[in-house]
Amino acid sequence: MLSRRPKVRIETERMTLRLPQHSDYRAWASLRQESMEFLQPWEPTWSSDHLTRKAFTNRVIWAERSYRSDSGLPVFLVRRDDDVLLGALTLDNIRRGPAQAGTIGYWIGARHARQGYMKEAIAAVTHHAFARMRLSRIEAACLPENAASRGALEKAGFKYEGVAQAYLQINGRWRNHVLYSALHPDRRGPTTIGQA
Repeated sequence: MLSRRPKVRIETERMTLRLPQHSDYRAWASLRQESMEFLQPWEPTWSSDHLTRKAFTNRVIWAERSYRSDSGLPVFLVRRDDDVLLGALTLDNIRRGPAQAGTIGYWIGARHARQGYMKEAIAAVTHHAFARMRLSRIEAACLPENAASRGALEKAGFKYEGVAQAYLQINGRWRNHVLYSALHPDRRGPTTIGQA
């Protein structure tokens, strides 16, 4: 049985980061559709039903389950001034025990790109992961030529770690990715992980 957890709301300077809701479908589908050319070079190939209501419903259910089971934190980026959906960020693949780590992935709509929203969201989720979720390490990967993504990570305090060969299938091909991480400032020294 999954435990009940209070809904997550992370406030940034300009946005509210929250779990996706069924009522977000039209805004999400519209933003993804209009941003298709912008997003597809950087993402796995979209399934034939990618923009359907059924696929979105499954996404909302998965997001809720991931959050309740503490295996992920999938949030939508919503601009506070006008309640406009800007994009999404997922802290996923959360590993507890001695690792206390997770991986982030993200996207932003084409018309909202290069305005600092993603850097703001990455910094806020990273802080939340360290302060509230007690994670020690957040990892991210992007294509080497994706200067905007690399810049958002670096401005949010992530450090370059190296290259992973054939890391993910992107737009139908296995692609190398550059790896980044952010470490909790108190990471060095003894821990209480695994102690009774």
